[in-house]
Amino acid sequence: MKSFEELISEADAWKLEGWDFTSLNGRWVESPTPWDYRTMVLALLQRADSLLDMGTGGGEFLSSLHPLPKRTFATEGYLPNVSVARERLEPLGIAVIRTFSEDNSKTPQSGSVPFRADCFDLVINRHDAFVASEVYRVLKSSGIFLTQQVGSENLVELNELLGAERQVGSEWNLDVAIMQLEVAGFEVIDKRKATLSTYFKDIGAVICYLKAAPWQIPDFTVHRYIKELRRLDESMREKGGLKVKSTRFLVQAAKQRFRHSLRP
Repeated sequence: MKSFEELISEADAWKLEGWDFTSLNGRWVESPTPWDYRTMVLALLQRADSLLDMGTGGGEFLSSLHPLPKRTFATEGYLPNVSVARERLEPLGIAVIRTFSEDNSKTPQSGSVPFRADCFDLVINRHDAFVASEVYRVLKSSGIFLTQQVGSENLVELNELLGAERQVGSEWNLDVAIMQLEVAGFEVIDKRKATLSTYFKDIGAVICYLKAAPWQIPDFTVHRYIKELRRLDESMREKGGLKVKSTRFLVQAAKQRFRHSLRP
């Protein structure tokens, strides 16, 4: 294995393009969910004439789906990903709309959906923030929302190992998401959750993850955490890597024909 100095130097210079982590294959491995998000999306597409992919990243997942409805759109809030997504998706006839949030973060309540009401048969969302009332608004009557989310307990052991504060914000889990969806008027028709594992082979892979997911440790820089990173590197070399718990949950919900909101 490369030295600590070599690994952190390479990782500090590493840049993520879109949401493509193939350069880290084998060094950063997430165990699969017990459900197949892709298969679920493909099944729903068979009866959808319009689709919105929220938080498309670099468009990698959306561009792999065939066939897509003629009316397919994507949104992305992270500016560096927008141009990557447009380059990949616009040749396929898919417009990519940049979205904005107050802090440009992926928190459960940030951002709105920049489309008119009753616009889509299907809205999909993998690991992006959403406002339930906004998703409800843009869906057609009986439209479907399918989302896979990362829970707020995700990789908290990594924060602890580096002596970092846990990410600031509201608790985010399956129960909270269901509550928000039901308040907005959705009928939840499928719900699942799983505790998985994430494996990092070396300290460089850990640094790359923290750069790709700045919400995990918001104040992270290699310089600021150099002592903690060195200690973790020594431990990973002794143990052959680092395995920590990750959390995922999935919800499929339908827009009710007649809304019965829980709001007063």
